[in-house]
Amino acid sequence: MKVAFVGLGVMGYPMAGYLAKAGHEVTVYNRTAAKAEEWSGHHRGTRAGTPGKAAAGAEIVFCCVGNDDDVRQVILGDHGILAGIASGGIIVDHTTASAKVAREVAAAAAEKGVGFLDAPLSGGQAGAENGQLTIMVGGDASTFERTRPVMDAYAKAITLIGPVGHGQMAKMVNQICIAGIVQGLSEGLHFAKRAGLDIPQVMAAISRGAAQSWQMENRWETMVGNKFDFGFAVDWMRKDLAIALEEAAQNGATLEMTKLVDGYYAEVQKLGGKRWDTSSLIARLEKA
Repeated sequence: MKVAFVGLGVMGYPMAGYLAKAGHEVTVYNRTAAKAEEWSGHHRGTRAGTPGKAAAGAEIVFCCVGNDDDVRQVILGDHGILAGIASGGIIVDHTTASAKVAREVAAAAAEKGVGFLDAPLSGGQAGAENGQLTIMVGGDASTFERTRPVMDAYAKAITLIGPVGHGQMAKMVNQICIAGIVQGLSEGLHFAKRAGLDIPQVMAAISRGAAQSWQMENRWETMVGNKFDFGFAVDWMRKDLAIALEEAAQNGATLEMTKLVDGYYAEVQKLGGKRWDTSSLIARLEKA
């Protein structure tokens, strides 16, 4: 299939690579042209000078950029994806963005006869590099079924949640849950250290019970060692939590814990941890 990928960051770069390895004809675009040139030097595929040129002739255009404004620019801009993609094509946006911008872009795409899916990701940089991402999708079932076999190239689980916007809201649920889990794990490890417990022994015991989580299995040891260079950055987590809190203000959800943890991440930023990964919540406890 002829496809395009717009946005070659830590997630998009390997994802586009998996599409090429799966045998698809891939054209890529990145705002930093050198990154697109590097990608095309390592993978079978070509690069384009604008998102619209990348989208020209593509059956599906994938997009993974930073935030709402980036989504609007690369899709709706004068040289954006919609300027190049033909009627009958599909845009799949893997950006973690708001449900509002997903609906806005879907409406603009529909006017041109183009399908749209909001399809945020979970699994982080490691999931992208290993082709083991989890994808939460919003859109109609027929568009989803056309794109799912292609997304299989870099995903381990792909779920249609509901109509456009529901993929983004499912990702908000994901981030809300992670925030609480990481804060709980941080406090547990901090308590264990202050109590003089044998932390490896404690983790071995409780990881077999109800406290078990992916964060515990994969991050407790690095958290205790003050190592925070394992993927999804605090800056990006705060961006995602802000989206969730804004949505909650609209739908009336009470997110007390999320507000607290967002504030704790702000403290981590002040400690110099803007690019630390999200497990760095423990750092604000350990500095006391």
